[in-house]
Amino acid sequence: MKIELTTVQRQYLKGLAHSLNPVVMIGNNGLTESVIREIAINLDAHELIKVRVQGDDRDARVAMYDKICDELGAGQVQHIGKLLVMYRPSDKQLIELPKSKKALKARP
Repeated sequence: MKIELTTVQRQYLKGLAHSLNPVVMIGNNGLTESVIREIAINLDAHELIKVRVQGDDRDARVAMYDKICDELGAGQVQHIGKLLVMYRPSDKQLIELPKSKKALKARP
């Protein structure tokens, strides 16, 4: 089940993800079990990751994005071009999400 992020939380996570490099690439074989396992490992380690998808079919990328987030319980942050940005909190809670727009502005 996907995590539903508010607009403010999504905006905050986009800002954090801007400097990140993709940690997983989905190649010509598509979304295999090993790729999903690798994404899960990286989400546990980093909470916020970018995934690069090869191929030009936008509908296929959207379907993969939905499937990954549903299976792993992640939140969809951004889908821009061939990059998918997703977030899932871990036990360590590395990223603290803002609750409101005021909280977002108060951050250093």
